[in-house]
Amino acid sequence: MKYEKLAEYSNTRFRRITGVKRAIFDKMVEILRKGYAEKHRRRGRTPKLSIEDLLLATLEYLREYRTYAHIAASYGIAESNIYRGSKWVEDTLIRDGTFSLPGRKAPLKSDAEYEVILVDATESPIERPKKKQKRYYSGKKKRHTLKTQLLVSLQTGEILALAFSNGKRHDFQLFKDSHVHVKAETVLGADTGYQGLAHIHANSLLPKKRSKNPTLPKQERKDNRKISKKRIFIEHAIRFVKRFRILSERYRNRRHRFALRFSLIAGICNFDRFA
Repeated sequence: MKYEKLAEYSNTRFRRITGVKRAIFDKMVEILRKGYAEKHRRRGRTPKLSIEDLLLATLEYLREYRTYAHIAASYGIAESNIYRGSKWVEDTLIRDGTFSLPGRKAPLKSDAEYEVILVDATESPIERPKKKQKRYYSGKKKRHTLKTQLLVSLQTGEILALAFSNGKRHDFQLFKDSHVHVKAETVLGADTGYQGLAHIHANSLLPKKRSKNPTLPKQERKDNRKISKKRIFIEHAIRFVKRFRILSERYRNRRHRFALRFSLIAGICNFDRFA
């Protein structure tokens, strides 16, 4: 679908197809035009796709995760052109900084006011590696995965920082390896997979883990439900990011660009909420 046709759609339908609001799409086009002007200072050959169509093709790839071959056929150009163009769009948007995340040091800044920060990890399935398969095999999902840790502010729902690892690494081990530090007065909330978090950060909030035989007392179950009502916001953030099917379906690409794409999509989701 060309942008000329999509521009006629309503804002709701526009967002359903592209995954972003029309205002965010226009902001992306502005960034790409600036990046294209800096890259092509001298007159060269005219590109086969406009900036709008190239951005739309990239969003289709991230949102629907069709193959480059199918998208290239839709636009009537070579598959290699779509690949190079999409890669340039992703790199240009990340380099601009508009869709950058605050970073793992953001909670330590003097002007930061984060009362509660939630941490959790999600997994994206990948194709079975030819080498070092055990590093990526997740006992939780019973398949080969890439693991991503998210830090989310409870007050705003903003994604603060990400950390990446192979699927075999435990969630709590990934948290320790990511060297996340928050202020002593900030509450750090997590699920039962982060047992021992209180030894690292005293002001932590974890649900009570039930043992195999006895059930939890009524008061502890009640406290767990209160914690779950707070933790649901990080689940919403994960759901918001995984609207882009490239992160939820089996990842077919080479793994070295996975972090870049996840960071870009997380930055778009933040911009979507606060724009």
